[in-house]
Amino acid sequence: MAVFYDITKLPAFHNPVITIGTFDGVHLGHHAILEELKRLAAERNGESVVLTFEPHPRKLLFPDQPLKLLTPLAQKVSLIQEAGIQHVVVIPFTKEFANLSAPEYIEQFLVKNFHPDCIIIGYDHKFGHDRTGDISLLKQYAAQYHYHVDEIPAQLIDAAAVSSTKIRKALNDGHAAEAAHMLGRPYSIEGTVIAGAQRGRTIGYPTANIHPADAEQLIPANGVYAVRVRYRNNWLNGMLNIGFNPTVTTEKVRHIEVNLFDFNADIYGETLEVAFISRLRDEKKFSSLDELKSALHNDKTNALFLLKG
Repeated sequence: MAVFYDITKLPAFHNPVITIGTFDGVHLGHHAILEELKRLAAERNGESVVLTFEPHPRKLLFPDQPLKLLTPLAQKVSLIQEAGIQHVVVIPFTKEFANLSAPEYIEQFLVKNFHPDCIIIGYDHKFGHDRTGDISLLKQYAAQYHYHVDEIPAQLIDAAAVSSTKIRKALNDGHAAEAAHMLGRPYSIEGTVIAGAQRGRTIGYPTANIHPADAEQLIPANGVYAVRVRYRNNWLNGMLNIGFNPTVTTEKVRHIEVNLFDFNADIYGETLEVAFISRLRDEKKFSSLDELKSALHNDKTNALFLLKG
């Protein structure tokens, strides 16, 4: 398995069977497409190749429409590899690339760089300047450039598109378990532990303040969550709060703070991965610290119950 970031330095793939997409989230809808890619590559005695883009095309084409990512590039590439794809090629999505005409996209990009044996693509896939290229145009050039075109079943494409939208909505609404069901795994973010106000330790619930590694990744809705946290390749149980800590401060600064159960170590500067298992409750302003402590005790009990499986 290999990842390529420079299309001028690609190897000669053997009978490459390629598919193209953003694959943000690498969710169950995407996995169905990747399974089809692997099946076809094996059938044609070829190598499976996924072409994806950085940055997400919508960021360049529609800069006035903010888009939060489900998977930063490194995580996306890793998940595609874990799905059993042999090669991942990351294409820089630039204005120059976006301005390629549809025939140029086929001839100067796909054929010149990949010499595909087969292109597996959805019925609704558009490419080239003004999105004028489609599967019909690819088929028109197939005989000339000696490749085959295989259409991904419409239901797989529709499922993938719908899932990305639904996952973002679920996370924005705080429905972490629903998002995990569509992803096929818990949604996760990575971040560095930074210094905080250290209020949690004064009430028996010390927290690690997390600064997200990728500012463009979607952070779930405010609230308290049951989480699993990867620290130095060990997974720990905990609970996490996203929000403004209204009981103890009036600052309008959004924080991500995790309390790790049965854990006591100095982890400032360490990188953690937080996997969201389930949302426990809304963030709430309590009338006293005692009321807050009681709520945190209940949160921990509920989190332990959810995480024991």
